[in-house]
Amino acid sequence: MRVGLFIPCFVDQLFPQVGIATVTVLRRLGLHVEFPESQTCCGQPAFNTGYWSEARELARRCARVFDGYDVVVAPSGSCVAMVRNFYPALGVAPPPVFELAEFLVRRLGVTDVGARFPARVTYHDGCHALRELRLKEEPRTLLRHVRELELVEMDAAETCCGFGGTFAVKFPHISGAMDEVKCTAAARTGAEYVVSSDSSCLMQIATQLRQHHPTLRTISLAEVLAST
Repeated sequence: MRVGLFIPCFVDQLFPQVGIATVTVLRRLGLHVEFPESQTCCGQPAFNTGYWSEARELARRCARVFDGYDVVVAPSGSCVAMVRNFYPALGVAPPPVFELAEFLVRRLGVTDVGARFPARVTYHDGCHALRELRLKEEPRTLLRHVRELELVEMDAAETCCGFGGTFAVKFPHISGAMDEVKCTAAARTGAEYVVSSDSSCLMQIATQLRQHHPTLRTISLAEVLAST
């Protein structure tokens, strides 16, 4: 199986360790992973703000870059949803792209990746992964098979963290209030970490946690699964 690694802008620029963790997990399963260095933004920011012509050019480029791969895997429900669900609206055929947990559980049938992470964690459902990709049990199934990890659910697991890309810039007060609700719910679980499949959500959550709940940290699902 020829696997292409799709790294979103947030991971590339701010959280490179998430990309490294993704490769670690996939290689541990015996997969050959290729990273096309010519890849760029998938076009989601432009698409969401109404610049569809610019988004179309980026979408076409992404489709060309990943042409020929059996599967394309990304540690981001947000960008995967953009490629799979919204490229057709731009007239671009999407490559066969999967979010990491989706690929492992649905495509490979893998629930135990040999990880060990001795901590109490709670999981945040990113909006795109949950609502666009219908992913809820897949990341939780993987977490439940991580050795020495205790998964506790927060009562607002499906509530938006308030990031929403440009939404957080345009409406900072609303975004901050939503983030406060999310982080308060996470803190009530007594968890040590908030885990999510989207680094953009975790960046938003981490800002609030540093100010009000400094003992609660964030970590990506890929990093947890790469831990041994």
